[in-house]
Amino acid sequence: MKFLVLWRVELSLVSREMAAAVARMPAYAAALRRDGKLAARYHLVGQHGGAWIYQVTSNEELERLIGLAPVYNFARYEVLPLAEMPDDEWIDPGHAD
Repeated sequence: MKFLVLWRVELSLVSREMAAAVARMPAYAAALRRDGKLAARYHLVGQHGGAWIYQVTSNEELERLIGLAPVYNFARYEVLPLAEMPDDEWIDPGHAD
């Protein structure tokens, strides 16, 4: 199962602890990649946060991994489930069969 997780840090919670948590995120991401749990990660341009694509076996696993993120207590999350969309199943709206 793949999920797009958008996380944005809450600027109202700016503190040394938050800065330290943000600084730990790259190491957390590296461990998830090594374990095959993080397919990709991106910075949200012009924002304070990220867009990560998790590859997990269950909703519970995703919940656990998000909860273990260093910024968990300093961020808001939006979780979007992803579904594969193979090219061979694409229907061209200009060609009715």
